[in-house]
Amino acid sequence: MNRRPRLLATAAVGATAALLLTACGGGSDESKGNDKIAGADTGDKTSASPSASTSEPAGRPKIELPSDVKITFTPERSGDATKDAILKDNAEFIRALNAAIVAQNPRLSALEFYTEGEGAAAAQQWVQSFKTAGWTVTGAVQYFDRQVDVKSKDSASLSYCGDESKGFSKVIKTGEVKKTKATKKSYIAYGVQVEKNEQGVWELVKIVSTRGAERCQR
Repeated sequence: MNRRPRLLATAAVGATAALLLTACGGGSDESKGNDKIAGADTGDKTSASPSASTSEPAGRPKIELPSDVKITFTPERSGDATKDAILKDNAEFIRALNAAIVAQNPRLSALEFYTEGEGAAAAQQWVQSFKTAGWTVTGAVQYFDRQVDVKSKDSASLSYCGDESKGFSKVIKTGEVKKTKATKKSYIAYGVQVEKNEQGVWELVKIVSTRGAERCQR
C-alpha cells in the first residue's frame, strides 16, 4: 500500500531535515501524491473563511484556522516563564504550519515568522507538497506530554507526542475526507530544537519524529 500524508506530523529526514507533515489518523497508506516537491510560492494568502484564531501579543502574527481544523496542546504552560514562552511559540509554529497548508501557501508569513534555516526550508517544501497534491487538512490533533529542556538563554529542545487518530487529509476540489482507522502509527513522538532570535521569538530550527513510538501510545 502507498503511504498517504497525515495531519500535523513532522519528521527530519537525514541531514536535510525534510519535514514530514501528514494528514490523516491511522496507519493506512493510500497515496504518494505529494512525494515530489516543487518550487514554493512567494505570495501571502490567508486561509479561506477562517472561524478560529489565536490572539497574539504585539509583533506576533495572528494565525487563523478554519473551524474544521482543531489543534490542542497539553500542557499549555509549565509555570516557568522561559519554558512557557517556548511552549507558546512551538504551538504557534504548529498552527502556522497548518494555516499554510489550508492557504496552500508555502511562504505564509506566519510560518516564516516561527521557523529558520533548515526548519524553514523543510516546512516550506512540505506545504508545497500538499499544494501540489491538491490536498488540505481537517479534523482534530492533540499534542501532549510536552516537555522543555532549556540549554542556554537562546537555545532549547522540546519533546512531545502527537495524537493524529482524529486528523485526516481532504481533497480540496471534491471535499472528500480521507478517513482511516486509528492504529499504533496514529501516535508520534517528536524531538524539536529551537533558538531565540533577536526579537525574542523561539524559532524552530530542527525537528525529528518517530511514528508509532511506544511512549506516545494511548
